[in-house]
Amino acid sequence: MTIRELYVQDPGDSLWSVPAAGAARFTWEYDDGRDRLLALYQKGKDKQWDATTRIDWDLEVDPKDPLGTPDESMALYGTRYWDRMSAEDRGTLRQHFAAWQLSQFLHGEQGAMVCAARIVTSVPDLDAKFYSATQTMDEARHAEIYGRFLKDKVGMLYPVDDNLQALLDDTLSDARWDMPYLGMQVLIEGLALAAFGMIRDTTTKPLPRQILAYVMQDEARHVAFGRMALRDYYRQLTDAELREREEFVIEGCYLMRDRLRGTQVLENFGIPPHEAVEFTERSEFLQLFRKLLFSRIVPCVKDIGLWGERLQRAYVDLGVFDLGDANLDLLMTQDEEVAERLDAERFAAEEAARTAEVADTVARGAEG
Repeated sequence: MTIRELYVQDPGDSLWSVPAAGAARFTWEYDDGRDRLLALYQKGKDKQWDATTRIDWDLEVDPKDPLGTPDESMALYGTRYWDRMSAEDRGTLRQHFAAWQLSQFLHGEQGAMVCAARIVTSVPDLDAKFYSATQTMDEARHAEIYGRFLKDKVGMLYPVDDNLQALLDDTLSDARWDMPYLGMQVLIEGLALAAFGMIRDTTTKPLPRQILAYVMQDEARHVAFGRMALRDYYRQLTDAELREREEFVIEGCYLMRDRLRGTQVLENFGIPPHEAVEFTERSEFLQLFRKLLFSRIVPCVKDIGLWGERLQRAYVDLGVFDLGDANLDLLMTQDEEVAERLDAERFAAEEAARTAEVADTVARGAEG
């Protein structure tokens, strides 16, 4: 079965073309560059890994509950529609919601891969080109992982969400070299990290927990890269140029907030569109999820120097202004530590199993 046959809805033309603007920049300055970025580049090289071998793909996944989703997280929970559903129907609903959410992760990772490659082309500094090259490989690996999980374990996909596609279009079609940084490294990667983290920390299933922990270990470096590069560059911009970037951030944040509804999933189950919107807006779980999604974006935007009055008012309206003082470095360190602990636990368990197997073989030999 092909991937296209697994789409719940017709994704349309299999090729989406975004007209590229801006220059491809070369530099003949081959000096070492900025120590912080070169250290991040070295880390990017050191931390490369193979999704085929690091992830235990033999772990079983129930397609009807691939993420261990609690009932309360379903937008229909507590409604008359939920009460009428059989256990099988509720399992199918969980499968569709997981497929929709992970499909957006997959499409976002492909967008991140394209944006990282675009940064290699357009950024003027060689140290940034070096790091972006490692990120391009990271994002290819992430798209590989989510595509495999959806195809082999969940068994269905959803097309790219209109709002995510709009943000990718705005990010890639802008001629200014810093916009792929701002759109991808700060907004889309920040959103992804928060979404990944919430699922990583709540899922009861070992395979998605592995996937999310290892992907987040990479993403923590990507956000750090965007912060370093943009913080340096934005110090040089005029107030008018900074306001243009803030307008882009404001529009992107509203697009992402509206992206989080997943109403098309409910509509596939026969829920009228106006009720689907009402249920998602009323869900306490989704309201909390929505706020947490900005926990990585707001402090990053503030850190890189975009904190004008209109942007602050937008964050007040979104209910996330207080997140500006969050400790982003601590969050990123924790993301890396979770992956390292998971590796240590897995390798210790594998070593114990091998030791027990050897001991059993020796004992059998002695008995023989």
